[in-house]
Amino acid sequence: MAFSPMLALYLAASRWMVPLANRKLASRLAEGKEDPNRIEERRGAASQPRPNGELIWFHAASVGESLSLLDLIESLIDEHPDLNVLITTGTRSSADLLGARLPDQTIHQFVPLDARPFVRSFLDHWKPDVAIWTESELWPALIHETHERGIKMISLNTRMSQQSFNKWRRVRGAARALLGNFDLFLTQDRVTAKHLLRLGAPSKKVRISGSLKESSAALPHNEEQRQEISAALETRPVWLAASTHPGEDEMAAEAQRIARRASPRLLLIIAPRHPERGPDIAAKLRNAGWRVALRSEGAPPDAVIDIYIADTLGEMGLWYRIAPINFLGGSLVDIGGHNPYEPAALGSAIIHGPHVQNAQDVYDRLDEAEAARLVKTPQELGAAVIDLLEPQKSAAIAHAAWELSSQGAHAAEAAFVEINAALGKATGGR
Repeated sequence: MAFSPMLALYLAASRWMVPLANRKLASRLAEGKEDPNRIEERRGAASQPRPNGELIWFHAASVGESLSLLDLIESLIDEHPDLNVLITTGTRSSADLLGARLPDQTIHQFVPLDARPFVRSFLDHWKPDVAIWTESELWPALIHETHERGIKMISLNTRMSQQSFNKWRRVRGAARALLGNFDLFLTQDRVTAKHLLRLGAPSKKVRISGSLKESSAALPHNEEQRQEISAALETRPVWLAASTHPGEDEMAAEAQRIARRASPRLLLIIAPRHPERGPDIAAKLRNAGWRVALRSEGAPPDAVIDIYIADTLGEMGLWYRIAPINFLGGSLVDIGGHNPYEPAALGSAIIHGPHVQNAQDVYDRLDEAEAARLVKTPQELGAAVIDLLEPQKSAAIAHAAWELSSQGAHAAEAAFVEINAALGKATGGR
């Protein structure tokens, strides 16, 4: 590994980070961001025993990343019936959702904070044979300690935005040393591959394989609930504002006001990125004169309400199936956009704003294939909804997006092959 004074200084300091890490945990606990019953996992103390035999460790930062791994994990277990899988995440929402969907032989734990005593405790217990990082999580102490133990390391579904690249470029020596710990990078796109190479990752370790999210199975849903909601809606037209962030709820409501001029019975469903915002969104919209119902309160989307707030976890598969048109949030405000393959796989026509830098390559491909609509204002969003209320237009866009999203099998196959190879090397081929 290349030597970096800055990285060495960070690693030395991380030995003494426990008091600082504990203060951070206390703050997050007070804010409701940590599970009080599992807080010790964040200090590297396991809440479950390590199973006997081979163990692959996957780390995913959040909900979308962790869910994109489930099909791959099931395929690996099918190939290796005695294999055990550990998946770590850092958010309560990901833990809640994974709890109901983990494959057999798979354990979830919260990832330890990046203090070396915590990291060492975590690795001492789990002793993974192979470690897989997904997307863009780079914790120096965790990566260094894993490499020091001779554990094979793969960065899977790697994505590095321009913003992240600019940050790491300022500490290029540390980045080069850190990236040198990995045995392989399977990147989502050419932009990420270029960024990694410019930061000093060896070219022989960087491959472009596409996005694993493209190859994920369609989001699940409860068919009985879908039928109940469809019956309650009767013949009402409906559109969805999915994964919205503060500011976008009001923009969606403005677009709804415009679109209802052409379709007075139109229903807007808002599914906020963070469901806990539901009551606050409802209060603001009611103050603006809208009739609003909340999913969390058990209210159905009946024939009277104007806007329905879907403030629950794990039901996006339901809303994408119900709404033939969706605006994908995080894109009219400068968040960076969210995964477009989820609605694409379920036949919901995609509208998005200009701020999609987190997946620019994907959105460019969608726009070029006329598989999505770009809007820049609430007024343009309202006009796009009106246009796509014509079934043949929304169906054409949805079909083009579905075809594009179906091309992701290569990413899953590449990941499967490389992890199998790493497992063979880690266990001597047994």
